[in-house]
Amino acid sequence: MRPYSDPEGIIGQRAGKDRQTESTFPPRHNPFIDSGDAAYSDDNNQKSEVGTLKVGLIGFGRTGKSVASVLLNSSDTTLEWVIRGSATPGHRSAAECLGVDSNNPATLFGRDELRIDELLERQPVDLIIDFSSSDGIELYAEEAGRRGIAIISAISHYPEERIAQLQALGQHTRILWSPNITLGINFLILAAKILKQIAPDADIEIIEEHFASKPETSGTAKVIAESLDKCSDDIKSIRAGGIVGRHEILFGFPYQTVRLSHESIAREAFGNGVLFAARNLLQREAGFYSMQDLLEPYFYDKAASG
Repeated sequence: MRPYSDPEGIIGQRAGKDRQTESTFPPRHNPFIDSGDAAYSDDNNQKSEVGTLKVGLIGFGRTGKSVASVLLNSSDTTLEWVIRGSATPGHRSAAECLGVDSNNPATLFGRDELRIDELLERQPVDLIIDFSSSDGIELYAEEAGRRGIAIISAISHYPEERIAQLQALGQHTRILWSPNITLGINFLILAAKILKQIAPDADIEIIEEHFASKPETSGTAKVIAESLDKCSDDIKSIRAGGIVGRHEILFGFPYQTVRLSHESIAREAFGNGVLFAARNLLQREAGFYSMQDLLEPYFYDKAASG
């Protein structure tokens, strides 16, 4: 990735904090690629199972709960803790809350119950996954950069200053931002980009469908539009019932029509995408990545060797 300068120290922005972010950070242990009989956490030098990634999750709404369920059932990850917006009486575990039989700690905390640096000292992680809101980054950006903790953000929309903050943070650790982290939708985008290269004069329409109470245009649809050089104002939106999410790209030719579509049947699809992203992101150098960056080597390398 191209280096991203950080002249104003924006990776250290936090509400009520003006502490200067350090310019150098220690290397981070990577359980997916480090070798040996056992993997170790840099923070407390505690032995863990080889290949198991220690994860912290921020956001415990409908999608966050589905992602937590996938993580709890995965042999690749150990869910150390979950931060939700409201306080959690008794600090129950996410596994108990979801009715999942798991030996993961998965401790539930309210956002204001403790400082993130204290939590990371007590329960260190290799990766932070964010399914909260666009201001969730305020909670962990400084400490993640300081400790070299990788970040996967699945926030559907960020203002420009938040994107710049993530890009600057990518100087010090691995950052992935994907408004829709499902594997299917990102494969769809790659396929559509290739088809557009083959047939640049085809008419293109983008249609997105979601549950009735979703007010805004899908962030995923906007990403699709941008990747195909289409105006987001031309996106067709449908709101009905409890549709989790469906996106379609229609290519119109004079004598044929091609429809590329993806539908999320359950929110656990986001969890599967997180697992793919985690496996591949931890093999990269520090930088700011998209799901496209992680998928393209599979797509083009396989085609070249085909």
